[in-house]
Amino acid sequence: MVSPLPPLAIGFFGLGVGYFVVGGGSYLANFPKDKDESVNRTLGGQWMIWMPGFMQFITGTYIMLGLTIFSAFQSSPPVLYMAGLAFTAYGVHWFAMGISKYRSSDTRVDGFMAIAFLWISITGAFIFYKAGGDIPVMVLFIILTLIYIFDIPASFTQKRTWGAWGGRPRSRSLAVSGSCT
Repeated sequence: MVSPLPPLAIGFFGLGVGYFVVGGGSYLANFPKDKDESVNRTLGGQWMIWMPGFMQFITGTYIMLGLTIFSAFQSSPPVLYMAGLAFTAYGVHWFAMGISKYRSSDTRVDGFMAIAFLWISITGAFIFYKAGGDIPVMVLFIILTLIYIFDIPASFTQKRTWGAWGGRPRSRSLAVSGSCT
């Protein structure tokens, strides 16, 4: 069965909800103010693993299977392979971040992960500009590139100056204790 419509909206919805709840609510608005263990478990377990993690992973897997095994998206442009790779990889990335936050783990090793995702983001921006001419998606990948450029030193140094707005700790594990090195 051939389908002209890959399920991109599912992945973008998961990504948007993830950044809105975790980034907008938790870090920028500092809500809720008391970042206790139950808040970490809710943000990590429910909002990072299931919404952005699962929705992007299932979208990427669906796209890759549709392009390779089932030939469901035969009329789709080749840049859809990059979309499948990105959705799958970023979905697993949100799983890892969610589990890390749920368990209040040390986030210093996230710097190595951020290097790999920096390259995926740069590649995605280039591919969607050159091969597809899809400027809105290219801009999304440029924004993701900027996120990972700042996440690398933030993860390795664990300094407030690389952290969230307003001087709050950037680390998911340090947000509970309120201390920084």
